[in-house]
Parts: sequence; C-alpha cells; structure tokens
Amino acid sequence: MVADSAVRAFRRDGRIVIVGASLAGLRAAEHLREEGFGGSLTLVGDEPYEPYDRPPLSKQVLLGQVLPQDTDLPRRRAVDARWRLGTAATGLDRENRRVLLADGDAVEYDRLLITTGVRSRPWPQESEASLDGVCVLRTRDDTTRLTRRLAGRPRRILVIGAGFTGSEIASACRERGLEVTVAERGPAPLVGALGGVVGTAAADLQRDHGVDLRCGITVTALEGDPAGRLRRAHLSDGSQLDADVAVVALGAVRNTGWLEGTGLAAGPRGIACDAGCRAFDIHGIVTDDIFAAGDVARTPHPLFGYQFLSLEHWGNAVAQAEIAAHNMISPGTERRPHLWTPAFWSAQFGVTVKSVGVPSMADELVVTQGSLAERRFVAAYGHQGRIIAAVGFDQAKWMGFYQRLIEHAAPFPPSFHAVDRPGGGQQPVPARFPDPALPSHGPTVTLTGHSPSERRVVFTPAPA
Repeated sequence: MVADSAVRAFRRDGRIVIVGASLAGLRAAEHLREEGFGGSLTLVGDEPYEPYDRPPLSKQVLLGQVLPQDTDLPRRRAVDARWRLGTAATGLDRENRRVLLADGDAVEYDRLLITTGVRSRPWPQESEASLDGVCVLRTRDDTTRLTRRLAGRPRRILVIGAGFTGSEIASACRERGLEVTVAERGPAPLVGALGGVVGTAAADLQRDHGVDLRCGITVTALEGDPAGRLRRAHLSDGSQLDADVAVVALGAVRNTGWLEGTGLAAGPRGIACDAGCRAFDIHGIVTDDIFAAGDVARTPHPLFGYQFLSLEHWGNAVAQAEIAAHNMISPGTERRPHLWTPAFWSAQFGVTVKSVGVPSMADELVVTQGSLAERRFVAAYGHQGRIIAAVGFDQAKWMGFYQRLIEHAAPFPPSFHAVDRPGGGQQPVPARFPDPALPSHGPTVTLTGHSPSERRVVFTPAPA
C-alpha cells in the first residue's frame, strides 16, 4: 500500500524530464499522459525542431518527393510539455537530480528518461571533414544540405561505407541519374548487418543499377582545391577518384558523451539497462530514477541468450519508449520487460529489404524461399540449432511468419518445405559475417553482452 500511495503521488505532481526530442522521446511523453501522469513534463533537444521522422531522410527526402520540413512526426495526443529545443544537455547531477544544459540552465527531475539516440560518425580527419562537399546524413539539416548538393548535378558522388544508410544514399543518387562510387572496407555491402552471402546479392544489385562499387577498399584521404572544395579522394589500392561530393556513411555514435563522469554505465555502446529500461550504474547496480529508450539504450533479451542488444530500429524506439514510460510511473509489481523482436526494413534500388531477429548473431543461413540470383528470396539464419533471424528481399509478407518461428525457438535448419522448393530447400552455408573483433559500420543491431563461456573482461577507452 505504501508503494501504491507513492506512485499515485508521483503521477499527480512529480517531475519527469526527457532528454532527447526524438521519436522515442515523443512517444514516451505521449504514453506517460495516456497512463495518467499529471505532473510536469520537460523535453530537452539539441536540435531546434520538434521530433521528426528520420527514415524518410535517406529515401523520399533525398529523392525530392518530400520536403525536410514535412517530416514532423504525427502526434497521437497533446503532451502538455515544456520544450527546451536547440539546447543540448551537457551534464547530469545525479545527487541533486538535475540535468545541466548548454545555456547554463538546469532542469530538476524526479524521473529521467534518456532518448538521445545516435549521431553520424564523422570523417576522422577534421581538416578533410570540413571541406566543402563532405557530408554526413543523420539530421534534417544534413539532408537539406545534401539535397541542395545533389540538385547542383555534381559530376560524381562518393559514398564512404555501404551499410544501410550508405546503400540508400547510393540508391537515391542513381535514381536521380547521378554518377556514384561506393567505397566499402568489407567484402560486400550490408556485410556487417546481413553477412557475406546476402551481401553478395546486395553487391550485384548495386552494380546492376550502375553503381561503381569498390569493396575491400578504404578511403585514405580526401583532397580539396585551393578554395577548400572537395575535388579528389585517395583510395587504399593506390588509385584516386575525382568527386564533388563525399557522403560519409561510416555508422553511428551513441550520444552518451554528456554522461561522462556521472557514474552511469554509459559509453560508446550506449547505456546499459535492465529489461525494464532502468539504467545501470558503473558498478552494475540498477538505478530507479533514470531510464533509457531507443537507439541509445542496450538491454538484455531472453530470445538471444540475454545478450545486451543496441537496436537502431524505428519500431524498437516506439515499443521501448512505451515500456519505459509505463515503468517510470508504476510500482515494481506492475512493471513490464521490453521484449520486442528486432525488425528492420530498407528500400534501395527498387527492392525492399526486411530483417527480423538478429542476423549478426548467426553462424549459418539457408535460403528457404526464392533465389539469391534473382534477388527475391528469404534467408533464415541459425545459431546453436535454432532460427534466430530471417532476411527477405521483396518478400516482406513472409516476415511475420519467420518472426513467429524466432519467438518460438523453431529448429534450424527449418523443417518445412516452401511452395517454390517442393523437393526441399538448400543446405545451410556459413553466413560469412566479418570478424567481430574488427571495426564495422554495417549492423543495425549491436551485441554487447557476455557469453557464459567467455570469462574475459576487457576495458577499452572511449574514442576521442
């Protein structure tokens, strides 16, 4: 009864601060109001815009089908919140429960939700990154700048990195009739997320659409002209490439720098949380007043060996935000775990790619439907004798079926016969993921937990 009374008092006049005016931040705020929270609600965001939808930025916006300012997220309900936009959070005073802001102000909280997401990994050489024509793509402003560049009909665009974002950018550029070169350090596009077998099909898809795809290649330097405009890229094979625009698509960095020194378990891989989205401190002790959701959070998942998953997925951000919001204002007996099955989709070169589960955890895969050569197929991924993921090229209608197999720990290889394989499916083959010890910029799921058989603990410093 004491706990229930405390929760009722908190619902009525408590103070909740959400740092991150993002998809997760907005949906959490809405869910708090839906569940009866009547206290003060403050949303802090470093961009000057209210929450907007990011997936269209590398698709419809880049193609000119949608204006950047038309990507605002629809509102489910009024949130009656105080918005602190265009002001980044710079620190956290946990003892006094205050979020410190860049303008010198501070916002007090009783419960804090962190939904700061990720930012684009910049080009590592600052002087080269500042050249006129070197771009990244993550924010609305990034897309506005890149769209203007593309409208000027540059002679060639260089895309550095062939993960999902890089591949979508290359697709949009080709659809606009522009010459595109993609430089990818791995053996194929999407290899970090989907493995080398499916990556080979993605490589064929790009080349068939006129992309100058160069795999096993890195960009060693970007060169500018005397006026500071990009003019040339130097590649690891010794060649040079003239380009007016270079888009750096080397993955994402989780926005946790402002939490350094706070004692939270927050770093380059995100904020470690329990299944109920409560943040851990650096000693592994769960907090009860700080929660995290969306791309910045990493939580254990029972379907995947309780490994901590960091998910850069739209649907995960929504589902996790709602769980976090519920748990922030609920007594312990009413709290819920976040058990969303990872799912992701991409549109590139006329093909819809959809993934469920965690492909990058797999050892093997088998093509259960369709054909890799025709680039219309489903591949099921296996680990320790069960299906843990599936990827479809233009086969989105089947993903719900495979999601159920994953959630019910169905055996791998699958025991069923697809209608287009009446004689049985192919034999499993190695999925061909890169060595996890090597840096990668492809996956949308990052595995950061420990294996019970692995008894090493390695501490690495955060990148500068």
